[in-house]
Amino acid sequence: MPDTDIDRPAATDGVDDGGEGPPKEGPDEQERPDERRSTDPLRRLMSPLPTDRLRGWIVTLTLALIGGIVRFWNLGHPTDHGTPVFDEKHYVPHAWQMLRNGGYEDNPGYRLIVHPPLGKQFIAIGEWMFGYNGWGWRFAAAAAGTISVLLIVRIARRLTRSTLLGAVAGILLICDGVMHVQSRMGMLDIFQAVLVLAAFGALLVDRDQMRERLMRVVREGRIEDSRFGPRLGFRWWRVGAAVLLGLACGVKWSGAYYLVAFAVVSVLWDYSARRAAGIRGPFRATALRDLPAALWTFIALPIGAYLATWWAWFTSETGLDRHAVGQDVGTESAFWFVPDALRALWFYSASVLDFHNELITDSSDPHPWESKPWTWPMGLRPMLYYYESGEGAAGCGQSDCVGAVMLIGTPAIYWLALPVLGWALWRALGRFDWRYTAVLVGYAAGWLPWFMNLDRQMYFFYVTPMAPFLVLGLTLILGEILGRARAGAERRGTGLLVVGLYLGLVVANFLWLWPILNGDSITPWRWNAELWLPSWR
Repeated sequence: MPDTDIDRPAATDGVDDGGEGPPKEGPDEQERPDERRSTDPLRRLMSPLPTDRLRGWIVTLTLALIGGIVRFWNLGHPTDHGTPVFDEKHYVPHAWQMLRNGGYEDNPGYRLIVHPPLGKQFIAIGEWMFGYNGWGWRFAAAAAGTISVLLIVRIARRLTRSTLLGAVAGILLICDGVMHVQSRMGMLDIFQAVLVLAAFGALLVDRDQMRERLMRVVREGRIEDSRFGPRLGFRWWRVGAAVLLGLACGVKWSGAYYLVAFAVVSVLWDYSARRAAGIRGPFRATALRDLPAALWTFIALPIGAYLATWWAWFTSETGLDRHAVGQDVGTESAFWFVPDALRALWFYSASVLDFHNELITDSSDPHPWESKPWTWPMGLRPMLYYYESGEGAAGCGQSDCVGAVMLIGTPAIYWLALPVLGWALWRALGRFDWRYTAVLVGYAAGWLPWFMNLDRQMYFFYVTPMAPFLVLGLTLILGEILGRARAGAERRGTGLLVVGLYLGLVVANFLWLWPILNGDSITPWRWNAELWLPSWR
């Protein structure tokens, strides 16, 4: 039989378009297991998207505005007597060098350039706009933190088919201490987090778009025109996700873990979609129809995007190790056909890799705020970014004041991490719920790789890209607590009460932590009252 091609754009090209078919009965309607096992391919393929587009965008933009106000509030405070604090001291001067040099670091005094350039280029944008001050070197981070709120509302709305639960996710992310503090620091992790989250959202749109294309073929009775099912056409959203993941690697190399994880998930979604559509031999169909394009998309495009982040270094004459070939690297090589610029970048990257591999914890003199990955889910060992006492922290109304910034996950969120992960694992393995599976993969890609080398120095700020996936997992569970629209007024009312009380607890917890998330002047008594666990000291 002739192949069936689909190259027309699907109805859903954005995160806010309504899907085909009748609307659900309530804003929090979620796909039941019996619906996923239905014999009707149309019901198995996907449930309709919310139809309240206008309300969805009003909610999204309102929460993004609130998140922006919270992120940008008094953004220039604190500083270390006008200089950066904590690891800002590495990246902020590098960004300033980029402004001077045209996009790259030359680092004349020392060789501590240990991450790709993209995150520092983002910081440089703020410094170009506002100068070398707290507002300048934190502006881009605050913008990224604000965008992350907008993204998670849209992503949660698509995952749950509920504008209400999208709003819940937005509130949780606004009140997460990790995302808040990292959005107010001139460091790199927030940029990787927002790029990874955007890539995840793009893949969700691609998943829905491909299933809508398959639904069209099923409705038209053409699903068996080819034994392998239809070709699904060009996939702009998956291309966008691959580029975003390449850019995430251009901020920090740990973005590669997300690239591999999301690529596998995307192909598995293709397999499940073809299986749900009733295509015979879905595994072979996926291998022939989808896998070749996926390999090209998730290998060539991220590599190209990553190399593009080095554009200024490639065009420079004084970039660090830019002309290593002929100096540190011999001109003759088995890879003679590789351009010298790429060989120099390979040499540069190898020296950076050596730096990371040798960043081992000194048992006789460990870093006071180092932590290991098993402490991260519950935030058992936060980090102190800034501390000032006495006259330098005046303003609390007493002669002895304290000003501090501590990177700490809001306990009302993080202390539920292990139950959330356990429930998500059960839903993924026991009920084959793809939503929990996707959230687990996003969380695990940022967490599990750190267990491979426990001797290495590690810090709590590595959880930054994981935080949105914890929020999404919580949102899915809150959706189950809220209940279905058809469950009845008392059941729904009870669920709404529980969800409302929990959100109130999260907001109250965030407000209590506010002084030590922002460096406000407080009394020593209040400072000690903020430190709930011995491991926080």
